[in-house]
Amino acid sequence: QVQLVESGGGLVQAGGSLRLSCAAAGRTFNTYTLGWFRQAPGKEREFVAAISWSGGSTYYADSVKGRFTISRDNAKKTVYLQMNSLKAEDTAVYYCAADYGTTVTTSRARYDVWGQGTQVTVSS
Repeated sequence: QVQLVESGGGLVQAGGSLRLSCAAAGRTFNTYTLGWFRQAPGKEREFVAAISWSGGSTYYADSVKGRFTISRDNAKKTVYLQMNSLKAEDTAVYYCAADYGTTVTTSRARYDVWGQGTQVTVSS
């Protein structure tokens, strides 16, 4: 079983940047897909980005493409989400998730383990 702990959230002005981190413990880190999702108040949790076990494949929601970058360091058992050019609509709780499957997916239902979330607030 994997345990995930996010960090790096906070308050930032529109146009600014933040880097989220998600540290993993437990099951071998370099065997599973990792994803970032977010949930704004009153809305469903939505896909943001995902990265394959090797880091060779990445996927992004259209709303963040070109602004956000997902990466992973398997030696440090950590996945990152670099967020640039932040907008007010990026305000949400951001969750890290692990999918034990071998195919990268954007489907929330496919992810097996979730972190507790970290709040990102972008002021306009």
